[in-house]
Amino acid sequence: MSVTVDDELWSAVGDPTRRRMLDLMLADGFGTATSLSDRLPVTRQAVAKHLGVLHRVGLVHATPSGRERRYEVDEEQLACAVAQLASVGASWDARLHRIKRIAEAIQRDREN
Repeated sequence: MSVTVDDELWSAVGDPTRRRMLDLMLADGFGTATSLSDRLPVTRQAVAKHLGVLHRVGLVHATPSGRERRYEVDEEQLACAVAQLASVGASWDARLHRIKRIAEAIQRDREN
């Protein structure tokens, strides 16, 4: 299976704070900048910036809720990210398997 890797998406999920935010929103069903900042070691303003990055790549959707915005994970886009990770993992597994076969062939040649 070949999936095109979205560099912006992977840049967004490459940050551990954003991954933790996604975990919290998935567990709770949603999050706001305030509710997430209460559970993370960063300021509300930093959380808002991280949410902006996640929103820009489509991993979360925002809905106005009073004075704040309520963010929910877009499960379809998250599934796309998981598919990309699986594709990259499979590609590297195949490469490493080829390298192993080459190394084993070299070792056999040296032993003979």
